[in-house]
Amino acid sequence: MYKEEFYSRHIGPNQEEQQQMLNTLGLESLDDLIARTIPKSILNTESLGVGVALSEAELSKKMKTIEQQNSVLTSLIGMGYYATFLPPVIRRNILENPGWYTAYTPYQAEISQGVLKHY
Repeated sequence: MYKEEFYSRHIGPNQEEQQQMLNTLGLESLDDLIARTIPKSILNTESLGVGVALSEAELSKKMKTIEQQNSVLTSLIGMGYYATFLPPVIRRNILENPGWYTAYTPYQAEISQGVLKHY
């Protein structure tokens, strides 16, 4: 059920288009295509053991259960970090300013014509 829902949400060839491609190649199935294109020496035929498909809600619930097993510890990376609020305007215009990481320098003409946009 979930497998079909997943496939239908993504762009790709539908069943009829897949069969047409297989017919063009003279193949019976996608499994036949795999068997003929991937060398047996590297083809893994064992189950991946990932279990049954879950819906997004089921997976979210499972992840929360796993997450609750985590221990909250103090990180000492940087040794100078304090949990403070940084206003977005400061973050964008100081820390995330493209001028810090790009070699591009706008020309006066671009600035006067309003080509540059403010973030």
